[in-house]
Amino acid sequence: MANRNEILAKINEWLQPEGYQDYAPNGLQVEGSENVSVVVSGVTASQALIDEAVKQNADMILVHHGYFWKGEDQTIRGMKKNRIKQLLDNDINLVAYHLPLDDHPEYGNNRQLANVLNIQNPTPIGGLVWQGELSEPMTPETFGLHIARALHRQPLHVGDGPEKIKTVAWCTGAAQGFINAALNAGVDAYISGEISEPTTHTARECGIHYFTAGHHATERYGVQALGEALAREFGVKHQFIDCDNPV
Repeated sequence: MANRNEILAKINEWLQPEGYQDYAPNGLQVEGSENVSVVVSGVTASQALIDEAVKQNADMILVHHGYFWKGEDQTIRGMKKNRIKQLLDNDINLVAYHLPLDDHPEYGNNRQLANVLNIQNPTPIGGLVWQGELSEPMTPETFGLHIARALHRQPLHVGDGPEKIKTVAWCTGAAQGFINAALNAGVDAYISGEISEPTTHTARECGIHYFTAGHHATERYGVQALGEALAREFGVKHQFIDCDNPV
């Protein structure tokens, strides 16, 4: 068992959220038990994740996508009321880290995605975009299969790049707008979680392969790494719950 505030202090020491201008509050969003022995992690604080956390007798839910986003309805009713009520009724802490968890050099989504896809020499190149290289060149078809096997999700491939892919850039989640950073880096392919209508034309006209591999699928790994780090640091039990999301 560990103290909630000590856990939060350690995460803040690791992720340094004060250095980010984010779209939602980072850290403790809903206060629960002061003592924590079971941490459940997941991508999004959905009702399904909360239900599973209750079954696991969790004291803390650790997520990438929490609540209280800028621009959303501030009233607590309907879906939001149901979620928060269940957290409070079961004395569960909700802890969320967004951009700091994307960006962290060890536990971050981008760094962890490089591990999952076996991308060599992963390096941040500005903003939240990273760059690296494959251990050996792959055709776009082979690279698409490689992504599908690693993420258990078939990516969408658009664009007209080189016959073989060696260098790649990536940013997890809804980062299709960062394709220009990949173009400026001169890489063969760019990977992100989502795609917008203009992204197709950019990839085709600028000579780069674009793979959209799923917002949820690309952001499953940072929160898992952070949860495992907490387990090692504090001796708490950690379990990642993967609530399926096709987007």
